[in-house]
Amino acid sequence: MNCATHPEVAATGYCRNCGKPLCPTCTREVHGALYCESCLAPVATARPDVPPGSDPRPGLAATLGFIPGLGAVYNGQYIKALIHVLIFGGLIALLSSDLPGGYDAFFGIGLACFYFYMPIEAYRTAKARMMGEPGPSDFASLDGPKPLGAIILIAIGALLLMRNFGLLDTEWFAKTWPVGLIILGGWLTWDRMHRRS
Repeated sequence: MNCATHPEVAATGYCRNCGKPLCPTCTREVHGALYCESCLAPVATARPDVPPGSDPRPGLAATLGFIPGLGAVYNGQYIKALIHVLIFGGLIALLSSDLPGGYDAFFGIGLACFYFYMPIEAYRTAKARMMGEPGPSDFASLDGPKPLGAIILIAIGALLLMRNFGLLDTEWFAKTWPVGLIILGGWLTWDRMHRRS
């Protein structure tokens, strides 16, 4: 029997998948089994991070991202979805407690920024999955070198705890909370300088 692709050459084997006769030029050996090129092509070009039968849609991911955590669930990032829900719920809890006037505006802006961050992040992750690239790193992941999502949850929990003990009502806290912004800015500057060197 001759090769299916080169009829003038005698076949030396058969494709394990489709049974097509193959000559030495057409044979592709994988772990001792012979395959033709057309049977190996779909396996070789498959994206490992996308399960078979799923086709990520960035537009759908962005739409679902407006519901806290659902965009991350669509992208298969369940820990990130939990972090999104906890951060969103923590900011709502802070806003619904009796905070002095200045804090309401601060946390309201934070809530609005986080609300619009979630669909953008879900879109970027779904687009990266569709292209077969690694997902973008963001602050809500726990598995990066800097788990900023965990730090944000700790900060929100600390603020809620301080609110429960009445520490946010005192005048000293109202006057000194910008120190936290200075420390955060200094840490970010130091971190960036440290990475460049």
